[in-house]
Amino acid sequence: MQDFTHFNEQGRAKMVDVGEKPVSVRTAVAAARVLVNDNTFALIKSGGMKKGDVLTVAQVAGVMGAKRTPDLIPMCHPILIDGINLELHLDEQRCSVEIRATVSCAGRTGVEMEALTAVSTAALTVYDMCKAVQKDMVITDIRLVSKTGGIHGDYERKDEA
Repeated sequence: MQDFTHFNEQGRAKMVDVGEKPVSVRTAVAAARVLVNDNTFALIKSGGMKKGDVLTVAQVAGVMGAKRTPDLIPMCHPILIDGINLELHLDEQRCSVEIRATVSCAGRTGVEMEALTAVSTAALTVYDMCKAVQKDMVITDIRLVSKTGGIHGDYERKDEA
């Protein structure tokens, strides 16, 4: 098992020093899913939610979440993000909102947490926008799909459809 890098000699949490790492182009893709019932799905699809356009608001929230990651996750470095793209679509077969975020930067540390925070924030926003009509929605399958760059190399999730 690899050593955890976020602990000091006393076993206490620390932010890893990335100052000596080379700058490289980095990308990360994350995904999430919100399972809803037929009525909620129809309201999202038709734009009938009282709070407004669920997918548009969730998309903006996801971008904001990615930008605020170091404020939420204690050991994440503030980084200069070059780009954030969120894609949300409705999957009728699953009766779900499918969320995908791609985050990129040129830096010394990766953007996996920013991508994961983006999809999580977007999913929570879908829940918030729809909770008046459905309380038992399920946020699920939050996952890293792929990443590129850095000293640990590229990663691609094997089971991703």
